[in-house]
Amino acid sequence: MTHFVDFQNVWLAYNKKLLAEGHFAVEDITLQMDQGEFIAIVGPSGCGKSTFMKLTTGLNMPSKGTIRIDGKPVTGPLKISGMAFQAPSLLPWRTTLDNVLLPLEIVEPYRSNFRAKRDEYVEKARKLLQSVGLGGYEDKFPWQLSGGMQQRASICRALVHEPKMLLLDEPFGALDAFTREELWCAMRDLQAAQKFNVILVTHDLRESVFLADTVYVMSRSPGRILVKRQIDLPRPRDLEITYTPEFTDIVHELRGHIGAMRKPVGQIAGGLPQ
Repeated sequence: MTHFVDFQNVWLAYNKKLLAEGHFAVEDITLQMDQGEFIAIVGPSGCGKSTFMKLTTGLNMPSKGTIRIDGKPVTGPLKISGMAFQAPSLLPWRTTLDNVLLPLEIVEPYRSNFRAKRDEYVEKARKLLQSVGLGGYEDKFPWQLSGGMQQRASICRALVHEPKMLLLDEPFGALDAFTREELWCAMRDLQAAQKFNVILVTHDLRESVFLADTVYVMSRSPGRILVKRQIDLPRPRDLEITYTPEFTDIVHELRGHIGAMRKPVGQIAGGLPQ
């Protein structure tokens, strides 16, 4: 079976000196992700979650091991992915609609056709904005939007060119709890409708369990995958599920794995996942 994302024994040192000294940011990462899957990466600060993202997008090449995405070896930055970060980073001089259109202006093959197909692209962007509750805000500037609205627009911008994979790096971390949960539901609905792959990096265990099919727990630096946890809660998931014993049991289980990292290595139970 061909996996959409396939990491095989991937190690990364950030330069030749660190490589010679055996100092790695991540080590021995083996991970497979199937088409349409939603995975979450959790772990303490500095565990290599963002490094994993850079490897997945081709911004960094592994020091050892291989990475294949969509059946092809990764040899440089990928064009099939979209990204959203904790800070929305919308351009302040562009309207919401024009911010969302930005990838279509700069990413091929859309760039070459932008003038000829502008009306079609505008309609695509408007529909995406409407799907996340931003219909009517297309002509507003970022400073006229709340933080949650800005993040919704940022996610639309990451998806407007229909990437096969969406990478989310703490996208909801700066928002209040109510807005964060609203965006969980928006992301749930977008992914269910479009079936793109998602890799979510987060510190929020509830977020990872609510959204993901599979959660990976990474160790402190050098980052290693300590635990792979399938989330077998039925879909579609509503927020009410976050108050059930089944949900909280999984969150507590994951928290226990992260808490075990504070113990000496010999005391960590369970070892590496099979």
